[in-house]
Amino acid sequence: MFPIRDHNPSTGTPYVTWSLLVLNVAIYLWMVVALDTGDDLARLYFDWAMIPARISAAENPISLVSSLFLHAGLFHLAGNMLFLFIFGDNMEEQMGHGGFAAFYLASGVAANLVQFAAEPFSPVPTIGASGAIAGVMGGYLLMFPRARIDILIFLIVYIRLVPVPAWLVLAVWFGLQVLGGSGPMRASAGGIAYWAHAGGFAVGLGLALPVWLRRGGSTFWARTHGVPPHAPAPPLARSNIPTVRRRR
Repeated sequence: MFPIRDHNPSTGTPYVTWSLLVLNVAIYLWMVVALDTGDDLARLYFDWAMIPARISAAENPISLVSSLFLHAGLFHLAGNMLFLFIFGDNMEEQMGHGGFAAFYLASGVAANLVQFAAEPFSPVPTIGASGAIAGVMGGYLLMFPRARIDILIFLIVYIRLVPVPAWLVLAVWFGLQVLGGSGPMRASAGGIAYWAHAGGFAVGLGLALPVWLRRGGSTFWARTHGVPPHAPAPPLARSNIPTVRRRR
């Protein structure tokens, strides 16, 4: 299940969102080209990834920020940038360019600190923009709970594009992060920083609260009906991928 887009993209140019997209992609491409060996990658992670054990030793605090711009692979990068592309523009429009940049970084640092608190002596590097983007998603849930999000569903041979409300997509996503960090999924986490995701989401929602209140709080929802205040984007073309049903 993958979100593809929201139905009400911003009408202004989201300069910070686009800059973050370009910067993250550029750094990843540099890593692919410049790092020749595993030792090079290990040295990069030691210097710039957030390693809880080093933070506990009062070492390398800059990694709380620098780790947000490192990614472990193409799918890691692509997934994060897709979520930033979908949710970032409307949040940037509400907060302004400078405010959104500060909000993004604060959410990312807070996400790293939550992950650090969960495993303060772990030697495992934490990297990726996921925590900061989770903050954007938390803010989006507060500001635009009824926005429509197109999600692409893959179930074996069943492929369908389905519009669902943002509150459902984001609430389910947050619940999975909490479950992954504390429940039966924890043993098979596969290197996923679930608590960074959950923490970033919660902090982002909290940081967006003053913006929501300045807009009028519940009256903002009444005025906008819980969706970004823009005309809907044109519908996507109907998929030509057939639905294949298994013969009995």
